[in-house]
Amino acid sequence: MMVANATGCTSIYSGSAPSTPYCTNAAGQGPAWANSLFEDNAEFGLGMHVGVEKLRDRVQETMEKAIANCTKCSEELKAVMKEWIENRGSSAKSAEVTARLIPLLEACGCDYCKEILEHKDWLVKKSQWIIGGDGWGYDIGYGGVDHVLATGQDVNILVVDTEVYSNTGGQSSKSTPVGAVAKFAASGKRIRKKDLGAMAMTYGYVYVAQVSIGASQQQLFNVLKEAEAYPGPSLVIAYAPCINHGIKGGMTRTQTVGKEAVACGYWHLWHYNPLLEEQGKNPFVLDSKEPDWSKFREFLLKEVRYTSLQKSFPAEADELFAAAEENAKWRYNGYKRLAQMEY
Repeated sequence: MMVANATGCTSIYSGSAPSTPYCTNAAGQGPAWANSLFEDNAEFGLGMHVGVEKLRDRVQETMEKAIANCTKCSEELKAVMKEWIENRGSSAKSAEVTARLIPLLEACGCDYCKEILEHKDWLVKKSQWIIGGDGWGYDIGYGGVDHVLATGQDVNILVVDTEVYSNTGGQSSKSTPVGAVAKFAASGKRIRKKDLGAMAMTYGYVYVAQVSIGASQQQLFNVLKEAEAYPGPSLVIAYAPCINHGIKGGMTRTQTVGKEAVACGYWHLWHYNPLLEEQGKNPFVLDSKEPDWSKFREFLLKEVRYTSLQKSFPAEADELFAAAEENAKWRYNGYKRLAQMEY
């Protein structure tokens, strides 16, 4: 895996010395990680991917020359080279083919094989991930996110959605929902939260999903596998309880909060896979069950970002909390309509 990480909370817990959340496997292979600026991380990650694929293009050109011209390469070796060319776009398949290819290249030892072996680290397809928060993905870096999705390149974007600019002090972002208190929204956010996932779906060739690990580890696991395997751009938006939310009971409750957010309809689980449409199926799948809307207000009142509005602006609080629930229902009903469409 290769990771481009926008500056913010995710870069702090990914790149702080001397600890790291990443590790190597038994073969000594592990992620390569780099941190970029807040505003250009999507382009930074795209550059990583394009650079790697250019090196792999060079490997393919060498293989094609060897297949056509080399008398030293065995027919078995040439067949495996052809297999690699056909499957270079798949992480899993290219890894399996590479394991058979390298011993054959080493045994042959011709100039073509030596050149390919010089680039053996690029034989297995890299899983390119571009990671950042909602301040980056929804807001300051959105132009880059949109640009990268529009290229159609096989990269994966993970937006960790705390619904606020967390690392810079808790300012309101385009992801902040109605009624939430944040800097620059001291009397509660008045404008509906941007639906980044719905916007990305309009391209029709982008894999898109919303997840919450506290609500469903299985859905998250399935989404990450599908997103990585999808032969094009993917966007995964993850609900992330944050210290700026002022969670009653503290940050040890984050998994529970993620579960409660989905159960009451505050957050919704779904995925959009364009490959399903090619099979004549509805590409949009709503993974959430019907929410218990009676628990929506109760969920809001477990977080200081909402209860502080009650204390400072009680009249506005009732109005905005009602609007927040209506917005959540409006969004959920939109997702239901998509899920019920016939193909």
